[in-house]
Amino acid sequence: MKQLVLTLVLIAGLIIPNNGKAYVSMPCCSIMEPVNTAYENAKGAALVYKVNLLAPSFPRTHISIHATHLPAPSSLGDYDGFEGFAFIQNEISWRFKLYPTPEEDGPTWAGRIDIITADLTNSVIQVRLSNSKTGKLGPIVLSSNIESCK
Repeated sequence: MKQLVLTLVLIAGLIIPNNGKAYVSMPCCSIMEPVNTAYENAKGAALVYKVNLLAPSFPRTHISIHATHLPAPSSLGDYDGFEGFAFIQNEISWRFKLYPTPEEDGPTWAGRIDIITADLTNSVIQVRLSNSKTGKLGPIVLSSNIESCK
């Protein structure tokens, strides 16, 4: 009986289409890579999972970013920090501030967001330059997509 059920589940997985969407089980972590070869030492990690913060409420999706060896923001233009930026193309986006830690040889930048209610299938997570005074979001430094989340 167990073999029959397993066989039916496997066949259903092959027959039922997923409309090109990549399903990711949570919790998961995605390695963020630099988009410019000049930042070869820059790396980051995005942790993604469901969190239930308010009762009675439904779980939200949490994204936290940890990024190291980033270039000094001001060395790349009129920027004074970094932000996490997550988006689903042509649907919705979220921005959240990354905070530096005081360390030798440059800070580690980290931040989080806990309010996401959308399905993150086919989403992208980035670290981008930002100007806190003007609210201007700058170029991408690190990036990953949810499909790489394991």
